[in-house]
Amino acid sequence: MFSHVMVGTSVLEKSRQFYDAVLGTLGIGPGVVNANRFFYRSPTGTFGITKPINGESACHGNGSTIALHANSPAQADAFHAAGVAHGGSPCEDPPGLRGSPGVQMYLAYLRDPDGNKLCALHRVPR
Repeated sequence: MFSHVMVGTSVLEKSRQFYDAVLGTLGIGPGVVNANRFFYRSPTGTFGITKPINGESACHGNGSTIALHANSPAQADAFHAAGVAHGGSPCEDPPGLRGSPGVQMYLAYLRDPDGNKLCALHRVPR
């Protein structure tokens, strides 16, 4: 459905270091620079970070979450730990199982240095 997701950042280098670390835990290589942006590519899509082109400050979307696929709970935990170690902050509940009968997910939420909410999600097989 999506070709890419782009988030704004006020401090591009700090954001690049954060995303190199967290996306690296999911098997995605370091960001590739293109002018004032970095792109992270995978077989299923592209994630980008940029300074806003209108010159205004970057801001996060209230109520927005970007969820990224994790292959296991351990990978989601590594994502979360890397994010906190590189300037992110934990949010919501600590990483763990959530869901309802028949649908179990392991979720690890955090905010990037600019306040964008991210989640590493592993769907637990039935």
